[in-house]
Amino acid sequence: MPKSQVRKKKVYTPPTDVRPTTTASSSRKPSPVWLPVTAVALIVVGIGWLVLYYLSEQEYPVMAWGYWNLAVGFGAMVASLALLSRWR
Repeated sequence: MPKSQVRKKKVYTPPTDVRPTTTASSSRKPSPVWLPVTAVALIVVGIGWLVLYYLSEQEYPVMAWGYWNLAVGFGAMVASLALLSRWR
């Protein structure tokens, strides 16, 4: 069986003086406590708003708004997604 050839070139190692000392991800602070709490609360309120709207046969939460109640419920859930995109 033939013997495999030995590598002749040295393995590349980047110079140490060019490496960055700090990275941008390590300098980021963690999210405040209110952010995930508010996001979960918006999800619960949005789902609750929609469930109440459908179960009350479109009389509650605000009868005068009509189908805009759907926009309020889904808007609360979309707002929670916007908040959760900022969560670190």
